[in-house]
Amino acid sequence: MTNYTKTNLFGVNYASVDYASATNIIINHAVDNRSFGVSALAVHGLMESNRNEVVRRHVSQIDMVVPDGKPVQWALNALNNAALKDRVYGPELTRHVLKAAGEQRLRVYLYGSTKPTLDKLQQHILNTYPGVVVCGMHVDRFRDATPEEDADDIRKINAANAHIVLVGRGCPRQEIWVAQHLGKVNAVMMAVGAAFDYFVGNIKRPPVWMQQVGLEWLFRLSQEPRRLFKRYAVTNSLFIIYFLRASLRRTSNSVS
Repeated sequence: MTNYTKTNLFGVNYASVDYASATNIIINHAVDNRSFGVSALAVHGLMESNRNEVVRRHVSQIDMVVPDGKPVQWALNALNNAALKDRVYGPELTRHVLKAAGEQRLRVYLYGSTKPTLDKLQQHILNTYPGVVVCGMHVDRFRDATPEEDADDIRKINAANAHIVLVGRGCPRQEIWVAQHLGKVNAVMMAVGAAFDYFVGNIKRPPVWMQQVGLEWLFRLSQEPRRLFKRYAVTNSLFIIYFLRASLRRTSNSVS
């Protein structure tokens, strides 16, 4: 079921997968209602895993972390010879999974975000992937659930016989949630970042050329400068520093 290798980048084990193989792995686990965690982790999540021990511990428990973001793909190839032909972008992986889920009439549960967004997302899924059954929705509390609330959430998801739970709570809250519910929720749990907002048009998608050259962050920054400036100023700078240090070590080791 888990026919892929993992490559470590700055402390995070990334799965060497593409859209097709990642989708197959997810669907194979979903049809059997296996508890399985997936995260599409870009530079922000990778650096949060390095800066925050709690985030790092939870990310390390997730079964399949896919390389979301061109810089992550490039770094894996440059430092570890991963030979990845493309990144595995969270919203695009979600599209592939929903298409495959529709073909098998699987049940999908939506967890996170606001009610207006979830209502629009449900309609989008029903219109675009007619075979998918949206079996439930949970509006984010935007706080940690109490033990009683969490137990009730788990009961509702399992009672709905969900095959896949799409988790849109923002990084790293969604990764922590997925890790904490492994073995409790009988479904594949996918932490898919901004996919909810992209699907319903809350966030504009950057031009393809910006995605291909690793400038998606710049487009998003132009859309939400106040909210994202500090995030990108810190995490992008740290990523560059980590990459340069690793490159120098690699060069030094090859010379010696």
